[in-house]
Amino acid sequence: MGHPLLISLLALVTLALADPLRVPLVRRAPRNTSIERFADAADFTRLKYGLDPVQPQLRRRAGQTVGISIINQDQDSSYIGTISVGTPSQQFNVVLDTGSSDLWLASSQCLACPRGTPEFNPSSSSSLQEVTGSSGQPQQLTIQYGSGSVAGLLAQDTVGMGGFTVNPQKFLLVEQMTSGLLDGDVSGIMGLAFQALATTQATPFWEALVNNNQFASPEMSFWLTRFIDDQNTQQNEPGGELTLGGTNSTLFEGNIDFQNLANVPNGPTFWMLEVSGVTVQGQSVQIPTGSSALAAIDTGTTLIGGPTDAVAAIYAAIPGSSQLSGQMAGFYSFPCSTTLSVSMAFGGQSWPVSDADLNVGTVSSGQCLGGIFDLNAGSNVGSGNGNPQWVVGDTFLKNVYSVFRANPPAVGFAQLSDAAGGSSGASSFPLLYK
Repeated sequence: MGHPLLISLLALVTLALADPLRVPLVRRAPRNTSIERFADAADFTRLKYGLDPVQPQLRRRAGQTVGISIINQDQDSSYIGTISVGTPSQQFNVVLDTGSSDLWLASSQCLACPRGTPEFNPSSSSSLQEVTGSSGQPQQLTIQYGSGSVAGLLAQDTVGMGGFTVNPQKFLLVEQMTSGLLDGDVSGIMGLAFQALATTQATPFWEALVNNNQFASPEMSFWLTRFIDDQNTQQNEPGGELTLGGTNSTLFEGNIDFQNLANVPNGPTFWMLEVSGVTVQGQSVQIPTGSSALAAIDTGTTLIGGPTDAVAAIYAAIPGSSQLSGQMAGFYSFPCSTTLSVSMAFGGQSWPVSDADLNVGTVSSGQCLGGIFDLNAGSNVGSGNGNPQWVVGDTFLKNVYSVFRANPPAVGFAQLSDAAGGSSGASSFPLLYK
């Protein structure tokens, strides 16, 4: 997940093999524009993946193709989609998170949800059912995110998105949560990784659709917009598109470079690839290999986190860069006059990352903050345990069209089309949303 802070029509059986449905993304204007928000985002990512935060004050928290518009929140901090739940349906905004697997929503019984959070009212849905345990009692559950936790009752109900429906879909009705997990009009998180990662043990929404042959192709695809360099951004901005059940050929050019997921015990959990190479300012830098190169491809994370040695090598190739300390430990600064040129490869093609995404703002006079941080800062972490050592978030994903394929399990990247902004990431909205 990034900053802790990303349409309900019943799908007709006759449309099961139609073209994919596409969901556009929308984004809200930033609440916190200070440079320190990136330190918070980095610590949230560390905690999400079971690592220690730099800032000790941070508490652990907690058969069809359809294109769906999504929301870009807080200058590319997270990307949000809309789901419908219950009978009659209630609509909610949720973070779209390929780095987790549980679906949860704030309940009207929530004791610690932020004021103004849209909440699901269980008593208003005639189709809601509690999920009981072996004793016949309601199942209480806590989901730990490292940066915090949510707790509540396991339930099941009809859940829809972009015309697709899963009935019943298990999810957590959250009655308690750690401060800071929700922001604005966001009501929860939709995890888009694999069932093996789910605390609820529920089949994730996307995986249930694949299993039920509702997708034309066993894929979901993202185009994410960029507003990090737009100081005039409004609270809600177009965030791009989530395509369920396939791809949108108007959003990319050339071939999709698919790379099979890294082999881990007991099958896929994260969408995990190996980072095979990093180029900085035109030169290849030395990075760890093998199990130390495993990277979670995570739409729910704002920046790029990497292992200590790799991050140090990246900034060593940037003249004038400097390691930061204190609250910003794990980050590096570099001269604002420098245009960063960084590319990442995952076994196939190398993909450039825009300077607009790598330069996340001024940190001191003439020095700017880099969007790649040391994921292990504050931790003594070994490698080889099958867990991701990199977390590749939206700083990278805004620069590519990304495709998450269930069978065979793989992640693919393609070059953005001119309509999707190309390498600039500045979309041609009149063309796509006329």
